[in-house]
Amino acid sequence: MTTRDIIGPTSKNLDRPSSLPGGVPTGLPGLTCALLILALSALGEDYMRPPDPIARIQGAPSAPWISIAPGNRLAVLVEQRSLPALEELAVDAVETAGLRIDPRSNGPAYEWSYSGFELLDLGSDERWAVRLPRGARPGSPHWSPDGRHFVFSNTTGEGIELWVCDTEAVETRRLVGPRLNAAYGRPFDWLPGGRGLICRLVPEDRGPVPEEDPLSGPLIEESLGRKAAGYTWQNLIRTERDERLFEYYCTSELVRIMLDGKQEPLARPSVIDNVSPSPDGRWILVETIHRPYSRAVPAWRFPKRIEVLDAGGDPVFLLADLPLAEEVPMGFGSVREGPRSVRWRNDAPATLCWVEALDGGDPDRESEFRDAYYMLEEPFTGEVQQLIRLELRYAGIAWGRDDTALLYESWRKSRELRVWRVSPGDVTRSPRRLMELDMDDSYGDPGHPVQTVGPWGRSVLLFTPDGGEIYLTGRGATPEGVYPFLDRYELRTWESKRLWRSSDPYYERVAHVLAADASRLILARESQREPRNYFLLERKSVPTSDSRESDAPGEAGKRSEEVFEESGPRNTGDYELRRLNDYRDPAPELAGMHKEVVSYLRADGLELSATLYLPPGHDAAQGEPLPALFWVYPQEFRSRSSAGQVRAAENRFSRPRGISTLFLLTQGYAVISNPALPIVGEGEEEPNDTYIEQLVAGAEAAVEYFVSRGVVDPGRLAIGGHSYGAFTAANLLAHTDLFRTGICRSGAYNRTLTPFGFQGEERNFWEAGDTYLAMSPFMQADRIDEPLLMIHGMEDSNAGTYPMQSERFYDALKGLGANVRLVKLPWEGHGYRSRESAGHVLWEVVRWCDTYLKTTEGPAEKTGM
Repeated sequence: MTTRDIIGPTSKNLDRPSSLPGGVPTGLPGLTCALLILALSALGEDYMRPPDPIARIQGAPSAPWISIAPGNRLAVLVEQRSLPALEELAVDAVETAGLRIDPRSNGPAYEWSYSGFELLDLGSDERWAVRLPRGARPGSPHWSPDGRHFVFSNTTGEGIELWVCDTEAVETRRLVGPRLNAAYGRPFDWLPGGRGLICRLVPEDRGPVPEEDPLSGPLIEESLGRKAAGYTWQNLIRTERDERLFEYYCTSELVRIMLDGKQEPLARPSVIDNVSPSPDGRWILVETIHRPYSRAVPAWRFPKRIEVLDAGGDPVFLLADLPLAEEVPMGFGSVREGPRSVRWRNDAPATLCWVEALDGGDPDRESEFRDAYYMLEEPFTGEVQQLIRLELRYAGIAWGRDDTALLYESWRKSRELRVWRVSPGDVTRSPRRLMELDMDDSYGDPGHPVQTVGPWGRSVLLFTPDGGEIYLTGRGATPEGVYPFLDRYELRTWESKRLWRSSDPYYERVAHVLAADASRLILARESQREPRNYFLLERKSVPTSDSRESDAPGEAGKRSEEVFEESGPRNTGDYELRRLNDYRDPAPELAGMHKEVVSYLRADGLELSATLYLPPGHDAAQGEPLPALFWVYPQEFRSRSSAGQVRAAENRFSRPRGISTLFLLTQGYAVISNPALPIVGEGEEEPNDTYIEQLVAGAEAAVEYFVSRGVVDPGRLAIGGHSYGAFTAANLLAHTDLFRTGICRSGAYNRTLTPFGFQGEERNFWEAGDTYLAMSPFMQADRIDEPLLMIHGMEDSNAGTYPMQSERFYDALKGLGANVRLVKLPWEGHGYRSRESAGHVLWEVVRWCDTYLKTTEGPAEKTGM
């Protein structure tokens, strides 16, 4: 295999005066032949290494994240892996029913794993390394309801195992051999009390993989006048063998497995979509998929049987047997008819809950109410209770107790979000609307409710000790910056009291509330110069025994004592702040870089913002203007006031990883990250009908601002983006002369290939054909005269950005004589995960920028001013 085989075709117009073996060009500014030869000797001729210090930084592990055990006594620090080797991804995946399955593991083709666990005692600060099997590829830890054990999957060459850690002995052992079936959904769930789990296992007698179909007649599909519009789903069933492969890999045995190793089969093998034991352990909710399958929609639209089994696995109640859902209407707010979001009530022993559409699942149908929420208590023979009817679409629920649950409804088109307080213990009580919000309004976001593990081992609202208030934690976007907060919310008066707020120079957020009176918190703290670490904040004046959660059911009583002041947690005296881990800067070479969130105006007066990054040691006020990359991703809004809000957090720690454009800082470039490109459509206006005009206006405003400050050179600017950002970058090359070159990763360029909607566009091509055509850079390919680097994963399964999008755009540009290069990455999906691919992508990007931005010679200069 040659480099050209791996990275795909390059334009005949690409300046390549000479080459090394494998077709790697020489004579590149900023990269010497010696460096290229060294890279080739190290990696062969297939993949290239980026210049120093990028490769070293790429290999550094990311900051760990924390998982808190029920009871809040223990925690696990989960250590993240650096980029995996390509050989972990290089598998001939089975593509069927919208899935990509790794036949080696019987799990997803792109499974994320970690490198290690560290167990912490939050009271004593003792810590223990959790021993893992040699060569382990562990998944996330999942705590038992009693906090005594946690389990994790481990992917091996033979399959996926289940391991358990006893936290008292700090010992791990394998509970299940390589038989977990993770091809479709999580393969295990804890039983109440933590005494065992329900697991999905690969059937022991399933036999060999289905053989290839013999040569036969044509493949035929037919639709007899039904409306069955669909998105451009990938990896669908195409043949009868695909159907057999779907059943082969996704069929599971449902087995109860106790911690002592005893196993008990529960149901005959089937394709399981979801399985969940009731909070009291007496019942099991099982959703199974059955024929007839579809060649037009993925597995989650297939016929589905929803039933309750008893603890022995025998069926006791059939809620629904849903038919194939090929004809679900298009657009946001479209849902399947029949019961959906079927779950157990978290704060009750065994109450079944679900939602059903009242409008046929069609957002375009006139209807006073869209959804209704229902409940049915065990033994499932009584009357179904309606908890609430919703004017908008159901958007989730946070359980609390009999008199309090928070239920959300939303409507994407109007950006409405409503929060209701409902009483699941007494459906005769009228729901109370607590909040009505604009989903785009970051400044007005009240936060989300803090939850804890309730008496039935499930997540429930955390109430104050008097029972009359809950806690809200949010990101805290303001015109002055982003400052996360913790509020106490009064359920009777609907008033919020600010308990704590992050303050400069830190970006701190509440990762966990450990006590019902909020006297003990876990904070995730970072700053521009300090990476994220976790801290335990404790008010020393409150004894530990007073910090337990109260189960008081009432709303009356004394209000919780105020815990923190507005000034934040760095007070001394009454508070103790204890570090829980010590993650160090993975890229000290960038410690002196400049990061700044800036604001400026669009020509029509709309306020915009962006984040400016400058290389270490570069003086933003006195330094020479730099070549720069603008990395973009637009967003649709329904109001100008929301579109102009600042959402970037200046105090956050910023270091590149993976394929981040911030690696360019090591090569002397400025990076303008996410310059706001709002596409606003107020009232009856559709945002995309003026997409091009607003896109150009936003880009012009950004370039004018940074050029006027003297930080970027107007003749040496690049535009780039990933996915919808790549689509945007190509449009800006077609419709402006602001940029000298472009970089597009995993993009879509011809909107007629996504005719039933894309991104925020709900209309189909036949309803808004002019908009589809005007927005497609493919239709404007003859206007792109700047050099363009395109990169795409060859296994991209994202609906709308299949590799053909880049291939056809490349062919068009090449046919028109453009200067274009297409890099196709084997085994990679919509993002690029392997260290070989990530390194090669950055080599391509640095080489491209060095070629077209490091000098003002060569291609025609682009000033745009």
